[in-house]
Amino acid sequence: MSDLTNGGGGVESPHLSVHAVVHAEHGGGKHEHQSDHGVKHIKIEKYDYDGNKIDEKRKEHIAYEYLCHLEEAKKWIEACITDELPPTTELEQALRNGVILCKLGHFYAPDIMPLKKIYDMDESKYRAKGLHFKHTDNFNFWLETLKFVGLPKIFYPITTDLYDRKNMPRVIYCIHALSLYLHKLGQAPLIEDLLGTATFTEEEISAMKTELDKYGIQMPHFGKIGGILANEMPVDEVALHAAVMAINDVLDKGGPQELMVALKNAAAHLIKLDSVNTARYYEALRDAKARKTVRKADQNPGAGDEERDVYDVMLTQADIQDIINEVNTTVKKEIAAAKLREGLSSINQEIQSGSVESLLKALCSEDVHLTGVIPENIQWYKDILLKSTKDKAESMVGGSLTREEIQDILTIANEVAEHTRAVVQAVLCVNKALDQVAGTGSDAEAALHALLNENLDLADVVPANKQYYYEELLRAKKAKETLQEAGVLTEEEIQQIVNRMNEKAEYDRNVAMAVEKISTSAVQGSNPEEVLSALHSSFVGVGPVDDSCATLYAAALQKAVEEKGRSLSQDEIKVVVEQVNERVRLQNLLQAAIMDVNAAVRQEASDVADVAGVLRALRSQYARFESVQDSNAPHYVTLLKAARAAKAEKCGDLNVQLTEQEIQAVINKANVQTQEAIELARAVASINSKVDSGDASVTLEALKASVANIRSISDECADAYCKKLAEAKAKKIQDGVLESGGWTEHRTRDGYVFYYNVVTGESQWEKPEGFSGQSRELTKDEIQAVVTKTTADYDRWTLLKANEPTIVQMQSFWRGIMVRKEYRKKRQFLKEHEKEIVKIQAVWKGHKAHKSYKQRLEYLGQKKDQAVLIQSVFKMHRARKAYKDRQQFFKSHVADIVKIQSFWRAKKAKQDYKQLVEVIQPPTSAVRKFLSLLEQSDIDFSEELECQRLKALVVQQIRANQQLEQDLYTMDIKIGLLVKNTISLEDVVSHSRQVNRNRARGTGADGQELVPSTGGFSKQTQAKIEGYQHLFYLLQTKPHYFARLIFEMPQSKTNRFMENVILTVFNYAHNNREQYLLLKMFETALNEEVKNKVDKLADIITGNPTVIKMVVHFTRGVRGQNTLRDLLGPLIQEVLATKDVVLLTSAVDVYKAWINHMETMTGEPSKLPYDVSNDQALEYEEVRTRIASTVTALTDFSNRFLVSIMESLNKIPYGMKFIAMKLRLALHEKFPEAPEDDIIKVVGNLLYYRYMNPAIVAPDAFDIVDVGMDNQLTPDQRRNLGAIAKVLQAAAACKMFEGENAALSCMNPYIQEAWGKFRDFFSKASTVETAEERFGIDEYSDVIMLTKPVIYISVKEVVSTHSLLLEHEDAISPKTDDPLRIILKELGTCPTVESLLGGVRDAAPGEDPQDIVNEAGKQEIPLTLTNRFEGVAGDDGSSMKTLFVRTKRMVVDVLRVQPGENLTSVLYTPATPEQEEEHQTFIRKREQLEQDKVQRSTTIRRSESMSGDRNLPLEGMKRKIMRNLRTLEQENMVNSKDDYQEIVNAIAKDIRNQHRYRQQRKQELTRLQETLEKLKQKAKFCEEQMECYNVYVKSCLDRLGKVGSKGRTEFKRQTVKYTAQKLYEKKVIRDIEGLPQHQFRSATFEITSTDIGKFEISGKFLGIEVQRVELVFQDLLQLQYEGLAIMKMFGRVTVNVNLLIHLINQKFYGRES
Repeated sequence: MSDLTNGGGGVESPHLSVHAVVHAEHGGGKHEHQSDHGVKHIKIEKYDYDGNKIDEKRKEHIAYEYLCHLEEAKKWIEACITDELPPTTELEQALRNGVILCKLGHFYAPDIMPLKKIYDMDESKYRAKGLHFKHTDNFNFWLETLKFVGLPKIFYPITTDLYDRKNMPRVIYCIHALSLYLHKLGQAPLIEDLLGTATFTEEEISAMKTELDKYGIQMPHFGKIGGILANEMPVDEVALHAAVMAINDVLDKGGPQELMVALKNAAAHLIKLDSVNTARYYEALRDAKARKTVRKADQNPGAGDEERDVYDVMLTQADIQDIINEVNTTVKKEIAAAKLREGLSSINQEIQSGSVESLLKALCSEDVHLTGVIPENIQWYKDILLKSTKDKAESMVGGSLTREEIQDILTIANEVAEHTRAVVQAVLCVNKALDQVAGTGSDAEAALHALLNENLDLADVVPANKQYYYEELLRAKKAKETLQEAGVLTEEEIQQIVNRMNEKAEYDRNVAMAVEKISTSAVQGSNPEEVLSALHSSFVGVGPVDDSCATLYAAALQKAVEEKGRSLSQDEIKVVVEQVNERVRLQNLLQAAIMDVNAAVRQEASDVADVAGVLRALRSQYARFESVQDSNAPHYVTLLKAARAAKAEKCGDLNVQLTEQEIQAVINKANVQTQEAIELARAVASINSKVDSGDASVTLEALKASVANIRSISDECADAYCKKLAEAKAKKIQDGVLESGGWTEHRTRDGYVFYYNVVTGESQWEKPEGFSGQSRELTKDEIQAVVTKTTADYDRWTLLKANEPTIVQMQSFWRGIMVRKEYRKKRQFLKEHEKEIVKIQAVWKGHKAHKSYKQRLEYLGQKKDQAVLIQSVFKMHRARKAYKDRQQFFKSHVADIVKIQSFWRAKKAKQDYKQLVEVIQPPTSAVRKFLSLLEQSDIDFSEELECQRLKALVVQQIRANQQLEQDLYTMDIKIGLLVKNTISLEDVVSHSRQVNRNRARGTGADGQELVPSTGGFSKQTQAKIEGYQHLFYLLQTKPHYFARLIFEMPQSKTNRFMENVILTVFNYAHNNREQYLLLKMFETALNEEVKNKVDKLADIITGNPTVIKMVVHFTRGVRGQNTLRDLLGPLIQEVLATKDVVLLTSAVDVYKAWINHMETMTGEPSKLPYDVSNDQALEYEEVRTRIASTVTALTDFSNRFLVSIMESLNKIPYGMKFIAMKLRLALHEKFPEAPEDDIIKVVGNLLYYRYMNPAIVAPDAFDIVDVGMDNQLTPDQRRNLGAIAKVLQAAAACKMFEGENAALSCMNPYIQEAWGKFRDFFSKASTVETAEERFGIDEYSDVIMLTKPVIYISVKEVVSTHSLLLEHEDAISPKTDDPLRIILKELGTCPTVESLLGGVRDAAPGEDPQDIVNEAGKQEIPLTLTNRFEGVAGDDGSSMKTLFVRTKRMVVDVLRVQPGENLTSVLYTPATPEQEEEHQTFIRKREQLEQDKVQRSTTIRRSESMSGDRNLPLEGMKRKIMRNLRTLEQENMVNSKDDYQEIVNAIAKDIRNQHRYRQQRKQELTRLQETLEKLKQKAKFCEEQMECYNVYVKSCLDRLGKVGSKGRTEFKRQTVKYTAQKLYEKKVIRDIEGLPQHQFRSATFEITSTDIGKFEISGKFLGIEVQRVELVFQDLLQLQYEGLAIMKMFGRVTVNVNLLIHLINQKFYGRES
């Protein structure tokens, strides 16, 4: 039935997926390849479901599509004619003159459309005057080219479509058709598909929409061009194939003439054949075929003939046409090149020696293709060509002129000749104008017009100067006429006059403008710079102008203009400027004086005294400084220096100048400081005089004077002040201070030194002559010091007096500190000399002890016997007492002691185990303590047996359920056919009996399950089964075999092979090892498929990848089903329970539901139309309201599902997440440049669309909800679930609602938000731990297994797998030494079911023997999988792994009885007899346990070599261990330098994993029990359904017994025959690809009934019989049930399913429906 499904692919779900619906709504043609992004360039906002707005959006979409087609046409034409075309929005207008179309016609039909036939080729007339009627000739020429190449006329536009722009889309439509047609002929590139990728602004789209609306144009269907071309161009494919094969045969066996005959065969459809090129065709085609053969051989060297397509090495019709076109083009180019060389040679000869006439003839030759040859310019051609030839001969290049050089020279000569003629004519016009207009009123204007002639090239003619030109030209012409008779001015003379007059006119204008500009600028208060610029003009003529006075000039001029009330004259401007200059001069003199002050200050700064210079500068007549006093001059200098230094520091400029204001401020400051200094000096002199008087109160008053500014004065200290000051003054006299003549030195508060004479009252800033700087008078500072100290002493005395007790206490505290300090010092001394002190003490104590010892010894020597007796008695008594006390303590604390011991032992064991677990390289001693954990107890053994038993029962129950479901499905179909009266009741009864036999096969006589066994097989069969055990072990552990086999099989068989063989081989992944191996097989197959089968990311989304289909099928098993049930079940139940909500997303469906509701409520038919479009339905307010409520409910439901999915990350089966991760990594490797979001979308397609989405759409089909016979899902419930799935699918794929789903576009923001959550979810779900980490599997896992893996597989599956492997042996195992080939060779040929079982039972009378064989083939046999190559040296290193494990087991036995620091010390230390005896005892116990286990189970056994190694004596075992270690060391698996620590690490790892393995085994037991229980429940449900069917069949039999044989239908083979035309008229056939409708009469179909409900359909096309198709009537009914009205037959015939069912019912069953 693969040929009857859409596209031949399988349908995984019986319901249409959301993706399929959305894809179907996009339509065919180019839209099928539209990217996931869609057309995002039209801004679709949230709207209120207004029908007008929807219509506007639709029109905008149409406009955008048309703009895309325009862009496609533009790029294709540019690629063809290699010219750049106008922008897309201007292309229609550019095409209207037909020039571009004619150039395009010249591209593919140069003979029909030469370039010289194009009217207005350079489009100069079109640009100057617009469209001309002759432009329609271009369009007609283009139509001729279309007829020449054979484009069907159905595509032709008419003249008004283009010229009048009546239907420009039809012109673009024709260009698209032409591109596809020419591409099929091999004459042009394929046009690009830019729909969805081209971008346009909203303004461009709106403008195009308006244009289309204006003309009311119906947009043609661009996507149907291919189909129309196919219908209009009937091709006999058989004849074409035969003709092409004949051409290929001629290339192998014939010659050029035979080839030309074959090429001219009309059936080959080859064009542009030229008999002259026959030999060239022959050579090119032979070379092309040879290259194609070599290329195919290189690509697939191992492929056989049966694997190749005939056209892999044969040339196709397109290849042949391409080569013919290429040869024709090459020959044309060669001929044109030869003619060109001959023409150029003739031209070069005529240049040297020929006449101008012969040269002109040579230049006009068509062979050289020179353009622009004008006969009148031949003399210029001759001269310039001759000069160029000579120049080239003289240069280093030499040789004749090339065509390009000649063409350039012709162009230059034409330009020179044309320019020369134009200049002469223009000069004559000027002279003529001067003659004609002399004396008239328009004389200057006429002369100007003549001068403006563009040919004179007088670019600097100024119309305003026309009068100047005229007068000077007229004067010059008259002057020349007096000298010459003609009196004609030349071009050079005219140019000189024009230039001279321009200068004169410019000067006059500048003078007037300059004066006016000055006045205007002054009036308007313009920028001073503008006034300054005007004054600088040479045209003003004012005196010197100072640029720095621009502002002053501007202000003065403005004031003058305001006073006069008019513009100033040139003289008035001069007066104003002179006044300003005088004012500035005076200001400059002031500035000079200030600069003199600064200069004097700078001189003073350089330590050259020039106080007089500063004073002189300050008193300058231009300085204008006030209050300058000569006596203060030194202080002026000091302060000026300080001010300048401060300013220099602030500005960062050492050459800074003080301004007038700053200097004046310094003078004022100096005067004030001088006055303050005088007052201070007088106050200090007053204090000194009062001190001399000895009056304390007067002295105190003098001290308190504010001018003196003495601080810290206390009235209580008046006497003390007077006394101390007098003492200080007396001390100065005692110290020898001389009399200073009354001069004293004082320091102002600003820090300056001032001198004052207390006798004369003089004062000055400079030090007086003869003054040493010291005086007997006290200075202010000395007075302040005395006062401060006196006041402080008084305050201290007062404070101490008030705190006398505290002071005493502090003194005592301090004395204590001093004493302790002394004590510590002494103690430190003793500590530092401790050894010496101890030595002294020891000597002294030793002396004393020695003396005492001698005395005691002498005493004891006298009493020896008595002393010994006393000692023994005392010691005995003390020991007995201590023992009894300790014994009593232990007895009273027994419980505590036991607890302490157990705690200590547990702590020690925990420390040892922690060391074992956490240390990377645990010590041997720590590992040895836990070796007992590696032993297998009876509980372990029992659990292993239980696992094996439950696994066998689960596999058997799964197979039984699968068979039961298949029988139920078949029974359902047969009862359905019985109801339709298409089969007899006997067929149903027969199938019912077969079902009962199948049910009975799985149980014994007592109703218990039968566990499969191989005990009854013969010896030969047992040997064969042993080979199969090796085979299936290899298939299970080497994933690449199954991975390759899957892709070698037909896709239709993959699902069945997956269910019947692969899952069986991996035991349905019921434990970690098998799940790990199955996932590794899926990973290998997935990488293989992505690498070889996927060309783009969309292939995985739109296709049906085999591996992904298998993974989803496996994951949806019991585990995945439980996950989906837990995840989606409650939400789906909630949706199903919501009875009052119907989620209709189509406007038409909502409209119809509304009408049905109104009719139901009113009982009257509705007056509204029933059949409406989406746009019409949305015009009704009720429809929009209902859709709005639907969107609200749909968003709420979808969000609930989304939240549940986001929280299910840990619930998704690990296998699904693992494959998602591997898919993401494989896609990243295959498409490194692909955006991350695109790859995440593919992962999401797996996780959501393929895994979760079907369960939402059809929860009853996946057991997500419990649905009985009486509560099936209603259509509304299915519709609701489908709508939710549609939204979730759009969110998972980030696909916005648009187009047909525009009604849901308001959900696009929600879709965008949900996509962000899905993206994070998919990213996290595809990032998991590796399978090795998840399942704890490593390279030694299989070697150390306690039990061998067992699978339960039917005999038929064993045989079919063997057959498949033999069939595809070369592809699966290409190497001759491959392990699979070795095993297959040992197995020999594939046996039959009978030979493998040793025969089957005899068939009963009337029983088909084949049924007996089929029934026997279903018998299951257990295969204990074993490694055929265990212990055999191989490339894969398996022997080393086995040796490593065997050595490790022997090391465990040695360490069990012999301790040691490391493994080397243990191996090299001889064993004691006790250790040897302990070792032998352990071996005997182990052998007894092994025997008991073997008796209880045949699947638990060890290899003989391993058992033999472990039975060796201890020393022999150690010797063998050392030999093995040396072998392993050579393979770099261990290292003696670290004492073979790798072995110890491996043992530690086994110990750590043992506990985890036991936990996993318990979990597996629980899981197996739960799985078995659920399988039994499902089997019970199926059996109940079967019982219902049996009751129905029995009732039918009872009724049949009553009515006799009436109603029985005997099968009768029938055949009906129809032509395709007849079936087309009956609407059964809708279309046949590749066959036009007018040829339907040449196609016939035969429908033959081969069995009840089965038909065979054969077809003949054009007399050639095609393949036969088997059609099962029940499959047609299933398609009808699923709503699929259309299907494909023979891969090309489109059939209406409903009408085909009607035809079969009518012709074969006599029923009308």
